[in-house]
Amino acid sequence: MPTQFITDKSGKRIAVILPIAEYRALQEDLQDWAAIAERRTEPTVPFADVVARLHRRVASATPCP
Repeated sequence: MPTQFITDKSGKRIAVILPIAEYRALQEDLQDWAAIAERRTEPTVPFADVVARLHRRVASATPCP
C-alpha cells in the first residue's frame, strides 16, 4: 500500500495515511531518537576500552563442555 495523503479543498496536504508497519517503524525510530537525546550528556567510553573489556571478559569465561 503506497503512502496516501489527505488534502484540503485547495489541494494542500494536511494529513497522511501510512501502512501500520511503516507507522510502527517510525514510532520505534522516534523512541530511539528520544533515548539518544536523553543520554546525550552521559559520559562516553572510548572504543578501545570497550574492546579491551570484551577481550578480558572472553579470556576469563569458562569454556562450554
